[in-house]
Amino acid sequence: MPRDEGPAHLLDQTPSLPEVNRSVAVPNAGSWLRRLMAFIGPGYLVAVGYMDPGNWATALAGGSAFGYTLLSVALLSSLMAILLQALCARIGLATGRDLAQLCRDRFPRWVGLPLWFLAEIAICATDLAELIGTAIALQLLFGIPLIIGVLLTALDAFLILWLQNKGMRWLEAFIMGMIVLIAGCFVAQLILADPNWGEVLRGYLPSTSVVTDGAQLYIALGILGATVMPHNLYLHTAVIQSRDVARDEAGKREAIRFATIDSTVALGLALLINSSILILGAAAFHANGRTEVAEIGEAHALLAPLLGAAAPTLFAVALLACGLNSTVTATLAGQVVMEGFLRLRLSPVMRRLITRLVAIVPAVIVTAFYGESGTAQLLVLSQVVLSLQLPFAVIPLMIFAGDRARLGTLRAPGWQIALGWTSAALIVVLNVKLLVDFFLGD
Repeated sequence: MPRDEGPAHLLDQTPSLPEVNRSVAVPNAGSWLRRLMAFIGPGYLVAVGYMDPGNWATALAGGSAFGYTLLSVALLSSLMAILLQALCARIGLATGRDLAQLCRDRFPRWVGLPLWFLAEIAICATDLAELIGTAIALQLLFGIPLIIGVLLTALDAFLILWLQNKGMRWLEAFIMGMIVLIAGCFVAQLILADPNWGEVLRGYLPSTSVVTDGAQLYIALGILGATVMPHNLYLHTAVIQSRDVARDEAGKREAIRFATIDSTVALGLALLINSSILILGAAAFHANGRTEVAEIGEAHALLAPLLGAAAPTLFAVALLACGLNSTVTATLAGQVVMEGFLRLRLSPVMRRLITRLVAIVPAVIVTAFYGESGTAQLLVLSQVVLSLQLPFAVIPLMIFAGDRARLGTLRAPGWQIALGWTSAALIVVLNVKLLVDFFLGD
């Protein structure tokens, strides 16, 4: 039930990410396209979480082992993500609160504190995968040892500070530029790989073998379980409030419509990039009899003899861009979660350093312990932790999306609520199966 904290609670209306809240002007007049362009950006901050290094190993394993078959799973998971992120934009704009703040407002402390703790663990797990991915990219490109590469990723905290001081639009432009670079690298690699485009298109059609073949089902569950990232749900509800939208119902309705277009297009691009990773695995490895490629380093080493000298460099550059992008957005999500659940107000420098250190310390420890050969296990471990936390972000999101008392006439349409709860149930079932298989050693 809702928690009554009295006048002190009512006075605490500090917005999410206060340094950028309502900092991007939205024109009241002008063409439809001009007003839409004011909302382009937050969706791309969210989209980078759907192409982070934690997804690479799974997509490469699926493509190398089963060709293009699992493209249908990538499509389904992306459609689920598009729906859930649209609901995030809706509740952020309709309430003026982010998901972490809403959880603190709505739930008693004995529920809110565990939700905060699980969200922090998920962000740490996400950062772990992204830090390792970035370190691998630095090693592949420049020969930097993994543990040194992990330490170097601490510098991106200062990159965020500089970009945010320049303004939200600069941060969004950086992220969008990196996504364009990633897409360009994969387009070039796919040209070199020359996949069978007829088989690619057929791969997006559902296949019964995904269910009947145990090995395919396991990797399919991994793709579904790792696609919807918990921190993205918190992040999107906060960054969408960087737009200075009209506070009346008509203004909010238009903002929700434009924000939905932004996130849908951005996640559509993320689907293309994720598909490209799987297609590359199928065309470069599966087609050449390499059906057990799962580690990123192994994939990089095999690309040169199969596709030529340029392919490994393009692969590593794309990985580095993915890692940098993802660590930037994960750090922002850490700030949203910390401030929203705990109302802990720190200086921007301290906020960035704390959220970064939470991930860097375990990353350095496990990298030093496992060494280069353990990177695949680290990525798998991070996805298992994310699987455990995901339902605890999706279910509160669906509760608020259908809350007529808070959203009023801006409540999500019935069909979105129905599909959202169906997606939540599917995520819960699939992640429970992943956890059961993990603990049983299957």
